[in-house]
Amino acid sequence: MKYRLFMVAIVTAVLAAPFARAQDEGKPGSDTYQLLNLFGDVFERVRSDYVEEPTDEQLVEAAITGMLSALDPHSSYLNPKSFREMQVQTRGEFGGLGIEVTMENGLVKVVTPIDETPAAKAGVEAGDIISHLDDEPVMGLTLDEAVKRMRGKVGSDIKLTIRRGGREPFEVTLTRAIIKIQSVRSHLEGKIGYVRVTQFNEQAKAGIEKAVEKFYEESAKDLQGIVLDLRNNPGGLLDQAVGVSDLFLDKGEIVSTRSRRPEDTQRFNARPGDVIKGLPMVVLINTGSASASEIVAGALQDHGRALILGTKSFGKGSVQTIIPLAAGRGAMKLTTARYFTPSGRSIQQVGIAPDIEVQQAHIEADAVPERRREADLRGALKNGDAPTEPVPPAVATDEPAAEDYQLARALDLLRGISLYSSRAGAAR
Repeated sequence: MKYRLFMVAIVTAVLAAPFARAQDEGKPGSDTYQLLNLFGDVFERVRSDYVEEPTDEQLVEAAITGMLSALDPHSSYLNPKSFREMQVQTRGEFGGLGIEVTMENGLVKVVTPIDETPAAKAGVEAGDIISHLDDEPVMGLTLDEAVKRMRGKVGSDIKLTIRRGGREPFEVTLTRAIIKIQSVRSHLEGKIGYVRVTQFNEQAKAGIEKAVEKFYEESAKDLQGIVLDLRNNPGGLLDQAVGVSDLFLDKGEIVSTRSRRPEDTQRFNARPGDVIKGLPMVVLINTGSASASEIVAGALQDHGRALILGTKSFGKGSVQTIIPLAAGRGAMKLTTARYFTPSGRSIQQVGIAPDIEVQQAHIEADAVPERRREADLRGALKNGDAPTEPVPPAVATDEPAAEDYQLARALDLLRGISLYSSRAGAAR
């Protein structure tokens, strides 16, 4: 009995410590102490009667894990190792398979595969459901437990059983690797800059700034617009999402976060300065675009700064705060607020609807025989106004665009806007 009361006292202290500032808002009632007594009873019985002797540390960590994971899919306990790994990941490098996941109906759901990783190369797709890991069922595991099993020694293999749509389940074997995330990739498509952001880690904003500088250099300052590709981007750091949005906005709110206490509401505003000086933008999103990606898309959409093209985003509109625990015991990731776009829309479960909905598809050239034209006919009249040199096509086709239907539509849209603007300017 003394041991049980001792454990209740310890648990009470552990639970109360992070929330000391809330003492003025209400004190624990008798029901709370009765529930802590219940916890002490269970703890003592498991400790004394379980078939294999567990350590006190295992039991307390399991209790904390259960408490947090029962709240929502994104709250969790990070033991010291997991906490270190999370810190490494936000810096842009971590070990694993290269998939961002969540929990759905007791199974692991892929939010997005990360570019150039074992998962992406093996064909794992956003929306895939992972039901087994090395033939062991995922059902019954917490999200953190499933993630730990997917991580492991670099070079070792793991077999995933995947359900996709109405297909029969199939298996994919992946080899674990060090995942080095280059969060920003870019190139020019003619005179249009293409920027892909794979994750909002600490390099995201700086990477986009460098990409834009390079675009202006390579296009001889004749840039026509920007495509910002946020497809399959699972999110990341809030400050990076705010910073990236601020690059393209001169003023106004970017995002607000609202928690259970009105006084904790935060609003993030843009500062003067647009890195592309008002040039037209298209933002690409899909079901794998989540969290920080949705903040950027929502801000640019609400301010009319960019056209959003693709399919509806994931709908993760909650804020997680990492709270380090005392004595190096790791941290807890706790959902503390919700995101709202500048117009006051909540992203949670709804996501960002594109201005122009375009499903992904792949373009294949039709095998149509080349037809004869007027210029091919013997004796055809000459065009006296025609230049002596062949006229290049009005819009050059780029090989990457021909393979990506959504990107091709974005490029066509920006080229059309640029053409219209130039003709309207010439007509004045």
